[in-house]
Amino acid sequence: MATLKITDENFDTEVLKSSKPIVVDFWAEWCGPCKMVGPILEEISDEMANDVSIAKHNIDEEPNTPTKYGVRGIPTMLLFKDGELKSTKVGATPKSDIVSWIKENI
Repeated sequence: MATLKITDENFDTEVLKSSKPIVVDFWAEWCGPCKMVGPILEEISDEMANDVSIAKHNIDEEPNTPTKYGVRGIPTMLLFKDGELKSTKVGATPKSDIVSWIKENI
């Protein structure tokens, strides 16, 4: 399953009203660590498609939502469940750490 593209406009519909847990990756084109995390999240999106959705939000194109949720550095991943922020993970980390973090919070 491909990752979803989240914008300030569709955030409430796609994230807060999601029927299953969703991880939103806040990133930017110029961010080197974001480019490392991106392919990992694509793999996780395929492997865990039944359990969690993965979404990407470009902070340069859509700055309002990251500001609302206090995103100060990237990559930052926010995990939402039942319309509420459950957990935050900041920085580029190995796939195993991201998978463990997701499993702990869904």
